[in-house]
Parts: sequence; structure tokens; C-alpha cells
Amino acid sequence: MAVSIKCLVVIISLLALSTTPLCFAGGYLYPQFYDHSCPKAQEIVKSVIAKAVAKEARMAASLLRLHFHDCFVKGCDASLLLDSRGSIVSEKGSNPNKNSARGFNVIDDIKSALEKECPQTVSCADILALAARDSTVLAGGPYWEVPLGRRDSLDASKSGSNNDIPAPNNTLPTIITKFNRQGLDVGDLVALSGSHTIGLSRCTSFRQRLYNQSGNGVADGTLEESYAARLRSGCPRSGGDNNLFPLDFVSPAKFDNYYYKNILDGKGLLNSDEVLFTKSSETMKLVKLYAENNDIFFQHYAKSIVKMGNISPLTGSQGEIRKNCRKINS
Repeated sequence: MAVSIKCLVVIISLLALSTTPLCFAGGYLYPQFYDHSCPKAQEIVKSVIAKAVAKEARMAASLLRLHFHDCFVKGCDASLLLDSRGSIVSEKGSNPNKNSARGFNVIDDIKSALEKECPQTVSCADILALAARDSTVLAGGPYWEVPLGRRDSLDASKSGSNNDIPAPNNTLPTIITKFNRQGLDVGDLVALSGSHTIGLSRCTSFRQRLYNQSGNGVADGTLEESYAARLRSGCPRSGGDNNLFPLDFVSPAKFDNYYYKNILDGKGLLNSDEVLFTKSSETMKLVKLYAENNDIFFQHYAKSIVKMGNISPLTGSQGEIRKNCRKINS
């Protein structure tokens, strides 16, 4: 990608600050973007999230998930946050988000606090990126500098949400394809799957792994039997679709590498977790590596989530800075 003169000047000026600005067609992203226009922005985001997670530990995973589900649809542009209104059909009603995406009220609280401090300055897209980082850190995970300067989209894509976000029952080749479409490779896939070290999943997302056609036993044979029996006790063959189970049953609220250790033991909850170990030697090696070394997992995770956060952002004069994350300004 050709670097504009404007971006080149910014890169040169920021190198002295030991940052790496990322240039795009309309502008650039860098961690100090709000240092002058809204110097308390990151402090405000962190404060609101800390209160929300203290009230409900699960909220950390929910906010992290919003960043993923936003970036995989049209890029990291806060399109996920838009409610249906006029010609806009909200992504909140798509299959990956309906009855599961949550934390929108926390984003509203952050936006409200930021609007009081510095009106129409901090984008909803940047709020999502910061919320993902702060939630991860609060859960015990790695810290990373968040490149900032994203702007907000003027529309949403429910079809994009249905088609582009990886599903729990997708095959590994399908998941890899969906990541590749976003410029993310197999290494990013395995590292970012580690987000499942925190949070909960609904029975409907993994029921197909628990029952064969006669209704007994383990359908795919990859779940450790005592773990499968425990899951069946709360996830019946029919009903209970919204019953919740920890994605990492060992340390469900702590961001660590037990997610990968569980997969090695046949105790990965989702099919999309299990296939990382059973369907590819390349992904299997990474699962083993992260299970053995938490520090390396954290390093790779931080690198990959910054990469994901840079998917097709709106910058410069593109899009807008929403006053309310749920609706466009006009």
C-alpha cells in the first residue's frame, strides 16, 4: 500500500515517541491519537469498564467479543453497535449476535462519559478497541497499545454478520477462509481463539457434539467422556438452548492458557475449539505451544488482536464520530 505524504510526515514525527502509526487510505491510527483532543479518553474507558466487570465478571468476555464481531463485518467501524432505524438493519439480529451479543449498555455508558468530557471526539469504534484491551487486562490477560483514530460507519450489514463471522460448528477450512478474508492467518486464528479462555457459551452452540442420532453418546467422539456427561446434564437433547456453560471450565473468568490445556485433554467446548487440535498439524503445534507457555500465548495474542483491530478502519474524513453509538448523527 502506498504511503501518503501526510502519513509519512506522521510516521516520522511519531517515531520519536516509539510508536508505530498505521496508515490507511484516509488517514492513520496511532496510540496517542487523543492525547491532545481528549487526554482523559483512555482513563475514562478504563474506569467505566472496571466498574462493569467488578459488577459482573462475565462482562469482560462480552466486551471483548463485541470487538471481534464488529471487526469481522466491514472492518472495525462500530457497525455492530447500530440499532435498526430507517434503512439500517442492525447486525444485532444476525445469527452470531442474536440473544448472545451483550455489553451494549456498557458501551453506552462509556460514550456518555466521553461526550461529557470531549463532545463528538472519540469514536465508538475506538471505544470497542479500548474496551477489548481493558477487559482482557482486567481478566488477567496481556496489555497492548491500541492504535487509535478509527471513525464510525454510517451503515450496518446483517448479511455480512451472518456470513463473515466464524461459527462454532464451522469446519476448520471454513474458519481459516473467514480469517484469511480479513487478512488474518492461521497463527492469528489459533492465538485469537484463546479469547475463549473467558466467557460463556449457550447449549445451542455445542449440543450437536453431545448426542448422536439415537440421542445417546458423543456424536463426534472427540469430547472426553466425563466432561461430555457433565455437559449433557445441563444441555438436554431438546430445550435449554440458552443454558450457559463456561468456555474454559477450569478458570472461566481468568484470561490464561487453560483454554489450550483443555483442548489437549478433550475438553474444548466448541467444535471450533476442538478442530484446532484434531484437523491440522499446523494448528495442533500452536495449541501445544500455547498450552505449554502462557507467556508466548500472551505475546502472540497481543500481536494478533492489534492486527485484527486494524481491519479496514475508517479514517480521516471517512464515516463520522457518532454522538450516540446506537445511531448515526443524521
